[in-house]
Formats: sequence, structure tokens, C-alpha cells
Amino acid sequence: MVNGGTVNSWICLNFSRNVQDNLAKGFCYELAEMCHISGMAFNPEPVLPPYNARPDQVERVLKARYHDAMTKLQPHGKELDLLIVILPDNNGSLYGDLKRICETDLGLVSQCCLTKHVFKGSKQYLANVALKINVKVGGRNTVLVDALSRRIPLVVASQDWPEVTKYAGLVCAQTHREELIQDLYKEWQDPVRGTVKSGMIKELLVSFHRATGKKPQRIIFYRDGVSEGQFYQVLLHEIDAIRKACLSLESNYQPPVTFVVVQKRHHTRLFANNHADRQAVDRSGNILPGTVVDSKICHPTEFDFYLCSHAGIQGTSRPAHYHVLWDENKFTADELQSLTNNLCYTYGYLSLNLFLNNTMNLPGPTCWAYLLWMPQPPQGCHV
Repeated sequence: MVNGGTVNSWICLNFSRNVQDNLAKGFCYELAEMCHISGMAFNPEPVLPPYNARPDQVERVLKARYHDAMTKLQPHGKELDLLIVILPDNNGSLYGDLKRICETDLGLVSQCCLTKHVFKGSKQYLANVALKINVKVGGRNTVLVDALSRRIPLVVASQDWPEVTKYAGLVCAQTHREELIQDLYKEWQDPVRGTVKSGMIKELLVSFHRATGKKPQRIIFYRDGVSEGQFYQVLLHEIDAIRKACLSLESNYQPPVTFVVVQKRHHTRLFANNHADRQAVDRSGNILPGTVVDSKICHPTEFDFYLCSHAGIQGTSRPAHYHVLWDENKFTADELQSLTNNLCYTYGYLSLNLFLNNTMNLPGPTCWAYLLWMPQPPQGCHV
């Protein structure tokens, strides 16, 4: 961990019939100890003892337990920092319901653990969970050290330049099968306030200014979910929205923009020329992490490249395909490829094995957007 987070007050809910009180208490104690060993400030004592509940009573029990904890904490001016939840191995919609209540009704950070892991209680698993908890409570597991020597002061939703590990997230809903993000910039007439200018980009720019005290000097936009036939339609609409959002803050504010489309749904696979050469392949026989291909199989005139940023664990690694549609920051190929590869190591939910040895296969901001969308992805939702 680069910066350990703080958990002063926490509670545990147990929805598994197979986990007894003593086992739940022991698991929570070991998890708290692992968080402390990993570098967090973690209070080993919960606000309330672990509580057993039935999965069909999740909303009632969760809100009642939260109220009981806050009743105990509020006279001391404290908040509940974390909810640890033990779930059955086959929990159906329980996980989604619990996340929805915590994130939309209570504003509470939660960490779910399956029954099988509670019984095993392996140090590896506890270390993985500790990394996840650290990010959720505001700590940082990795930082982008190379950013200090680069001329790239921003990934637009980041909140902690130059480390680029904390992000502000926004979600907007739109019509089915609509690829253009409609709410990047909005403008309408209000009878009282006159012309109102808003949208996702403007909110993120304001959020960045609040967090750092500075305006972004450059914007790097990683865009997922676009097919090649829609590249330039998306580019024209969304670059225009970014421009208008910047101008809505200041009349002469126009930071240079780099617009990169990330694709994973393709059939290209990369292989080493000589599989017998152990320096050319990893333990699973895949190409080495960090491998870039930007010639021969790429477009002859446009700026695109394949990057296999991760080491394969099982099967054949699938590289991500990056298309640089717009680049006012005038990156060299090496600069943008190196930055993209480094960003793949900044995703805070890496397990300890990935954290120490490998990486995710997409840049950190793209992974955070997926995570924000995943718990209950509504149809026609953009992040």
C-alpha cells in the first residue's frame, strides 16, 4: 500500500446459515489484523457484534443495523466507515440488493465475503480483501510514478494528480442502443436562471478543481464500447461536448484533448515467434506483459496499437486494441503506449497476486467505469 486508509468504526452482517458467531468473529478479527499489517489504521473492535440475518430480510436488517450503529456513533461525532458482509456461496440477487441499498440509500462502504473463503481463512485471500478495503475507504495501493516525469497532468476524472489513482464517477441513462453519450454536455433554458450549462464533463472538471485547486491543463479521454463504424460520429459529438464543457467554465479555457478508443471485442491474438525461448514467453506460454504491436497488423496510416499489458493466467491472452482518434497533446507512440500500460497498474481492485506480478488488461479509469456500472447495470447506461 502507498497510503493506508482509516477504518475507525465498522460492523459485520452474516447472511450465511453455515457460519456460526464464533467463526464470524474470528474471521473479522483476522481481516482487521491483516488490514493493520498491510498499512491501514484499522480498529480491531466493531461498533456492534456480528449479527446473523436471513437473506430475504436484507433491506430491513441492513437499515436497522445501520441505525443502531449510528445511534451509538453520532453522539461522538463519528460515522460508520465500513460494513463487512458474509454471504452464502450461492446468493442469487442478495449481492446486488445489498450493494444497491448501501450505495444509494445509506451511502455506506461495504465489503462482501463468501462463506467458502470465511471457512478457509487463507492469508492470501485476507490480503486481497485488505487491498480492496483500502481503496474503498480512500487509501491508495499503487500510484503512477512515471507521471511525474511526463507532460501529462490529467486523466480527466482523476482526483489526485499526479498519482492518478482516485476517480470521481458519474452515471447517466439514455435510450437503448444509443452509442453517443448524450449527457457529456447539456444546455437548456431555465425561466429563472436563463441559459443553464451542465453535463458530465463539466461536473468532473469542477470536481477535479475542488480536489486539487487547479484546472486540468490537458485531457486524456479513454472511450470504451465503440465499434469502428462509429468512430468518427462518436469523435465529432464527444470532442464537441468536451470543448463546450470547458468553455462553459471560462471563455478562453481550451485544454488540449487526446481521444483514445479501447476495444477488447476482437479476434486478434499475439504469439511469440519461438515458444521454446523462455525469455520471450511467461509461465503460461503467453507473450510477456507490456508487449506492444503497432506495425504490420495495424492500420497503415492511422494511429492504433495492440497492448497486452497483463500476464496470462489461463488460456491465450487477448490484447487490447487502442485507436487514437484525436491527439492535440502530440504524444509520440512510445509516450502514449507507456502511459497506457502504466495506467493498467493503477486499478485499486487488483488482487495481491495481480498486484505483485501482473496487471489488469485495461487502463485504470476504464476498469473503474466498469466497476461503477457492474452491480446493477441498467439498459442504456453510460459511465
